[in-house]
Amino acid sequence: MRCARPGGMNVQELLLTAARALGVYILMLIVVRALGRRTVGNFSAFDLLVALMLGEIIDEMIFADVPFIQGTVAMVTIGGLTYADSLLSYWDHGMQKLLEGTPAIVIKNGDFHPPGMRRERMNEKDVLGALRLNGVRDVREVKYAVVEENGTISIIAYEWAERVMRADVEPAMAKARDRALADASEARTKRTDTPEALEHSPEDLS
Repeated sequence: MRCARPGGMNVQELLLTAARALGVYILMLIVVRALGRRTVGNFSAFDLLVALMLGEIIDEMIFADVPFIQGTVAMVTIGGLTYADSLLSYWDHGMQKLLEGTPAIVIKNGDFHPPGMRRERMNEKDVLGALRLNGVRDVREVKYAVVEENGTISIIAYEWAERVMRADVEPAMAKARDRALADASEARTKRTDTPEALEHSPEDLS
């Protein structure tokens, strides 16, 4: 016996709507990941996915292409998946790697790094353009350039190429820096250039 709901919908049809939303969600995630982070731009794969799907659902609800309750079920399903993804990414870094990928190194030790460039489908002009946007004039100043999970490129310069800070020229600021960095045990969790932070093995970074 089918349980009727407002608008002529029933529980089975609503469950099928949720299942279809889940299926499309997974399919689009695979496609977005396959296109690479340059296509995603400054969004994570999930950010872009949610924006695309919600935009389409809202459009169909406004123009009455789907019943309001059916569109609501689809929106709630996508919202629940997004919330679940954020929790999984927070609690389990292995799941985050699966869903969002890992940072890709495109410059290593002052030179282009072809494996990372192939992975992100970036040529040398793309990398040079990204360096210019970060205020870098020469590739040789860069120890690592990393394409992050959201598609942005972060730069870790050699120490000799870093900008001068107040702590380099003012004794009081130098003491403040030394106090802040005194706890060596925190270095591996708070530095941005460790193998753990870059999610690569020490061999990959050597």
